[in-house]
Amino acid sequence: HRAAQLRFLHRRTVDRRLATGHRLGPYEIVAPLGAGGMGEVYRARDPRLERDVAIKVLPEHFADDADSLARFQAEAKAVAALSHPNIVAIHDTGQQGDRLFVVTELLEGETVRSRLRQGPIGVRKAAEHAARVAEGLAAAHDKGIVHRDIKPENLFLLNDGRIKILD
Repeated sequence: HRAAQLRFLHRRTVDRRLATGHRLGPYEIVAPLGAGGMGEVYRARDPRLERDVAIKVLPEHFADDADSLARFQAEAKAVAALSHPNIVAIHDTGQQGDRLFVVTELLEGETVRSRLRQGPIGVRKAAEHAARVAEGLAAAHDKGIVHRDIKPENLFLLNDGRIKILD
């Protein structure tokens, strides 16, 4: 399932991937999942709670860029302020050396973009997904948060049929 997990991130070459077994705070890196414009994502293990999580790490070369750093921190705070079944949950944030990271629930499934490559989604199912996304966005708006980047890559279809808003 690893290939299907967190495909919402565009694959690209990263500066220095974290090796399997590397630790960020208490989290142990298991495998890289992908990378996007604002970070690299890894599957990691939280030994304290004995669960797998996703860790998004700001690339090291971004650490010196005040704008990128501010965007990363704002994203983490915005997601942490929300608690909604259709918004990815944030568990933790941290810094180790010059690496900033945010820890979220690990999602199993695929992005809407990936699903659409297989063919259209039925009208009824698409309407259900749209309603759930609208509920998530309404919850964010109630907290004064505007997503600003809703697109198929930022909507994740979980294997159990639910949908989550990412980033």
